[in-house]
Amino acid sequence: MKWETVIGLETHAQLSTASKIFSGASTAFGAAPNTQASPVDLALPGVLPVLNKGAVERAIRFGLAVGATINRRSVFARKNYFYPDLPKGYQISQFEIPVVQGGAMTIATAQGEKTVRLTRAHLEEDAGKSLHEDYHGMTGIDLNRAGTPLLEIVSEPDMRSSEEAVTYAKALHALVRWIGICDGNMQEGSFRCDANVSVRPAGSDTLGTRCEIKNLNSFRFMQQAIEFEVRRQIELIEDGRSVVQETRLYDPDRNETRSMRSKEDAQDYRYFPDPDLPPLVIDEAWIERVRAEMPELPAMRRLRFMATSRVDLIEIVKSRSNVDQEGVDDELFDESVPVLQASALKATYGLPQSDATTLVSSRAMADYYEGVVATGRVDPKLAANWILGELSAAMNRAEIEIERAPISPVQLAALLSRIDDGTISGKIAKEVFDAMWAGDGDADTIIANRGLKQISDEGAIDKIVDEVLAANPAIVAEFRAGKEKAFNSLVGQAMKATKGKANPAQVNAILKKKLGA
Repeated sequence: MKWETVIGLETHAQLSTASKIFSGASTAFGAAPNTQASPVDLALPGVLPVLNKGAVERAIRFGLAVGATINRRSVFARKNYFYPDLPKGYQISQFEIPVVQGGAMTIATAQGEKTVRLTRAHLEEDAGKSLHEDYHGMTGIDLNRAGTPLLEIVSEPDMRSSEEAVTYAKALHALVRWIGICDGNMQEGSFRCDANVSVRPAGSDTLGTRCEIKNLNSFRFMQQAIEFEVRRQIELIEDGRSVVQETRLYDPDRNETRSMRSKEDAQDYRYFPDPDLPPLVIDEAWIERVRAEMPELPAMRRLRFMATSRVDLIEIVKSRSNVDQEGVDDELFDESVPVLQASALKATYGLPQSDATTLVSSRAMADYYEGVVATGRVDPKLAANWILGELSAAMNRAEIEIERAPISPVQLAALLSRIDDGTISGKIAKEVFDAMWAGDGDADTIIANRGLKQISDEGAIDKIVDEVLAANPAIVAEFRAGKEKAFNSLVGQAMKATKGKANPAQVNAILKKKLGA
């Protein structure tokens, strides 16, 4: 029997506020255990929670970014369960009326673009942390994380493979960083995913029994955990046994999931409205203030990078929407679509979709690219090639993000302009780039100090080509006998004679002329 995988993700994004969601305690990572737990976080008698406005604004920002409904009135509830790192005996969360409802994310799959629907995104507080490794035969409790603000983002079960789940998670990770609501640091627990996984016969509309894999804090582990869980469930069913609804943990050392506890349903938590917190009311003016501060979103920026002009941008947007009428220009660029209107006033670059998609994988990389092209000295495609090629490779070797790259956008633009004006060849530019990365100075300084300026004097190149032809009669004979590769060998000899400094285009042209090619 063929099986279909069904996956939905619940993602906890730690909001980038300086203080906790219901207290003034710090959210900074790395403090000594229990030094950032206030009386509110510890649930001492008589204390009252006060909602953090910054957390609400970040939730609104996310809702606007995914095209969701921002509920004008939402309610906080108590989610009741006992666990040692939950000092109140309940978690303050949202249940029936979340702050953000609906929305969608578009992801790029091997089969093309796919929309993953979102069910909701709600505000809640984090629990503390149990420490098992540091205490022989005992468990310690660190309540520094208790009360840390989270936005739990719940997807519909729209993903059909581990690859789609990881692609969605990466897109969501990039988005929350892009709009500045979460630093996305998975090692510190700022971005964690729970995967709800089930299988069903191919073609069936009935969902199978799901298992939830908790606290996946790396994309690689997420993919491995889902793939193991899918195999486990299929084997159970094919052996005549049943899948039990439960919560499971992934063990990366053994590459397997194992049972943690039976999976609770909503009624098990005995949700009821928190009597200490009034309903959260968000008015239109608040939403519009947040909307006005929103950055250009990655999807819009990607389309702009692909467009060749403002008119082309309209056509690209039109082709990806349901808009199909005359007057589309007015409709897309009137005041009801301020983000698109603002994008239309910015530059377009005519990049291939693959380049544009990679460049907007992070806001920092997209900003870096625009910083290079904004100098007006560099071809947009050449800039993309170097950022996605040499620069990305150097960052990978150094294991750093683009924000820490030692070559600024202006410095890279200066280097690329020297390729464009013929001062150096593309090959020599890579040598200059490596020297810039090592801190040896800017492009012009390195070119001058190392004598790397390209030889473009036709007379000088002509003389060198004559010397190469005279010194390599056998290769010349091979070329005249029809061996095309011999020509490349002669080009190589000429470039070697000039230590790579001859203009390659001129070398090719002069060689062809002299050989009658």
